[in-house]
Amino acid sequence: MAPLSRFLTRRMLGPFRYFCFSAHVEQSSSPHSVALSDSYSFSSSSFPSSSRWKLNQLWPVSILLTAAAPLVLCHEESNDRHSATHEHDRALPISFLEELKSICGDNRVTLDLDERSSHSKPMSNFYPVINIPDVVVYPRNKNDVIAIVRTCSKYNIPIVPYGGATSIEGQILSPYGGLSMDMSLMKKIVELNVEDMDVVVEPGIGWQELNEFLRPYGLFFPLDPGPGASIGGMCATRCSGSLAVRYGTMKDNVLAVQVVLANGDVVKSANRARKSAAGYDLTKLMIGSEGTLGVFTEITLRLQKIPESSVVAICSFGSVKDAADVAIAIMHSGIQPSRLELLDEVMMNALNQANDLSLPEEPTLMFEFIGTDAYAQEQARHAHKVVKEHEGHSYTVFETPEEKETLWKMRKEILWAYLAIQEKTAALTTDVCVPLSRLAECISRTKEETDASFLMCATLAHAGDGNCHTAIVFDASKEEDVQEANRLITFIVDLALEMEGTCTGEHGVGIGKSKYLEKELGIGSLHAMRKIKNALDPANVMNPGKVLPAQFCS
Repeated sequence: MAPLSRFLTRRMLGPFRYFCFSAHVEQSSSPHSVALSDSYSFSSSSFPSSSRWKLNQLWPVSILLTAAAPLVLCHEESNDRHSATHEHDRALPISFLEELKSICGDNRVTLDLDERSSHSKPMSNFYPVINIPDVVVYPRNKNDVIAIVRTCSKYNIPIVPYGGATSIEGQILSPYGGLSMDMSLMKKIVELNVEDMDVVVEPGIGWQELNEFLRPYGLFFPLDPGPGASIGGMCATRCSGSLAVRYGTMKDNVLAVQVVLANGDVVKSANRARKSAAGYDLTKLMIGSEGTLGVFTEITLRLQKIPESSVVAICSFGSVKDAADVAIAIMHSGIQPSRLELLDEVMMNALNQANDLSLPEEPTLMFEFIGTDAYAQEQARHAHKVVKEHEGHSYTVFETPEEKETLWKMRKEILWAYLAIQEKTAALTTDVCVPLSRLAECISRTKEETDASFLMCATLAHAGDGNCHTAIVFDASKEEDVQEANRLITFIVDLALEMEGTCTGEHGVGIGKSKYLEKELGIGSLHAMRKIKNALDPANVMNPGKVLPAQFCS
């Protein structure tokens, strides 16, 4: 059992060097170019006479980003009306902007092009931007949100809630322009109940920031998605992370939410009781709704005690199937890991390159066991026995808190490490999840398909709950690359659905996964979702173009 220092030749200091796709910014010289003036309008000689901003009309913007996959937009009545290249003109009514300023103040309502462009595409999103928000606002409290939503509803302006901008499937894209509601100023910790082990927070606070606050109380919030994710965004996408195998996903760790609906009404879904059978479960309805049903203003979270001790280990295998088989065997044995992660040899190579390590570049499992020191050590010994029975090797335990923290930090950033060493221009990731018994088959068949492809692909998984990610990098300027990337994505999703799995285990639907919902859930389920959407948001102002496929949005 060698410590991490055996492999570590350079500690990772400071923030990780994130990989970000480049954007081509182009200021148009046409009569339709952006003209941000005192009248808050886009110049044109043919602007529609109607003073109302039309939700279902798509207008040109001055920022173009290249990417590979087509957008799926709701209310797609005609190619002209929703084509990214068919130019229309748009203007926000002066009265609308003045009302926003009366709500938020001049300094929290911006028409700045750079600010709007920065709210048009998250760093981790690989779908094309065909529009940017027309205005960005920064509410400070629930009353601001209510007033903003009511104003947008009055003028029929789309609302796109904006959290930590870490979503993967295009949840914060603004295909219809409209208003980006940046929740970053709403990050208060409203109420901490130490004895009840729960906390009430505003949606803009990040999970890492929250855990820093909770640490002195011996508590933590046990979900750990990508760095920078906000609690509101985590609720919106129903995310999870590497700790889900022990603590569950977002839906299992939220006790109640407060939501502002499209008409400005405020809905409280529950009290703080750990269980309730009172009425419809509005909490779970809102979690995973991706801003299409309302805007979160308060969230009540279930907390956990910080474990007394932890044991962290890794081991290597001859194939991804062998590694997945061990993950399944560990879960069947009664061992309760708090983390059980799988990385293929490509990801291990990226981890080594990004961090100057010399870990074995083979399919690898990463384990964590928590509890009392005696319990964690006992669980680790049982896991080691299972590993040896399945011919795993290089079983290494990390001893110090610094080594453990460094390992999980590197794991959190492994996708960006992988993308950073590539020379391609775009990437797509899968997020399938299958029943645990099918995980080994799913991963091995996926690897067979991706290894045979001419594109570079890598696989990692939250192996303890059957959630598998494949990252596919390609040149977006080459049609054959684009077609192959989309073929691989479709193959992997179809494979998961064949195994009674899902197209998205934790990233959410957004734009990228909506086309798979009919095959996964059936027409009846989608019609039911449409009725819920129409009942709560009949004008479709709440994050339009997300979740529901286009044919189910009218």
